[in-house]
Amino acid sequence: MATGLVLAPVALRAETGTAAPAGTSAAPAASPEAKGETYVPESGQPGKDVVWVPTPQALVDRMLDMAKVTPDDYLVDLGSGDGRTVITAAKRGLRAHGIEYNPDLVALSQRNAAEAGVAERATFEQADLFESDFSSAQVVTLFLLPSLNERLRPILLDMAPGTRVVSNSFDMGDWPPDETAQVAGCEQWCRALMWIVPAKVEGSWKIGDQDLALTQQYQRISGTLGGTPIADGRLNGREITFTANGVTYTGTVDGDSMSGTTAGGQTSDWTATRS
Repeated sequence: MATGLVLAPVALRAETGTAAPAGTSAAPAASPEAKGETYVPESGQPGKDVVWVPTPQALVDRMLDMAKVTPDDYLVDLGSGDGRTVITAAKRGLRAHGIEYNPDLVALSQRNAAEAGVAERATFEQADLFESDFSSAQVVTLFLLPSLNERLRPILLDMAPGTRVVSNSFDMGDWPPDETAQVAGCEQWCRALMWIVPAKVEGSWKIGDQDLALTQQYQRISGTLGGTPIADGRLNGREITFTANGVTYTGTVDGDSMSGTTAGGQTSDWTATRS
């Protein structure tokens, strides 16, 4: 699939706009607003890396529900299109920000936010999302091609553990989602996928006088404790759980330390430090 034009039945919301051919210099066209016109985007219109199609409102709502957003969250929508995800989040009391390549869509989003009465909480900028810093977000939403999701994956995995990433329809390659949902009664682009950024725990740790060696594949962990293989290892943001020698360890990761409680044997507290 080529970027910018529809050559297959895949339609997306993100990164719209066109570029002049390499080696040329084109004067920017006046925006519709500058000419006193109202900009009306068309579903399927070409853009920078993808084409634009709006996310159904029912799926926008489901994506926000899946992420369990609260007014304490800061949400960033990558490829924010006409602004509906950002505006919907702002109506729920969040601070929300959209990054969009097409300046006309940015202007449209700002106008829509003002009309909805949420312009103070819903902001937008014209930018390339791959050149933008959205590391302070607690929730990231997107509707991008799988190839773009995979380009974003290392950036997302470097965000704070517990960050929720919710995608319309498309996955993250071999990073499995923590949750998926299908919106009933929706005709197209009706699936939401969510990932919770896991803490980084791969390496050598000490639990008392025992060595804990962990290998990590996204939110899945394996390894040994005192030479005994661990089972059912998993991360949910900063929360970690695994079983060794019939004992289940549940705890919280805080940088180079972990602590929690055990169950299945003699219940006790445990701590671990990275060695």
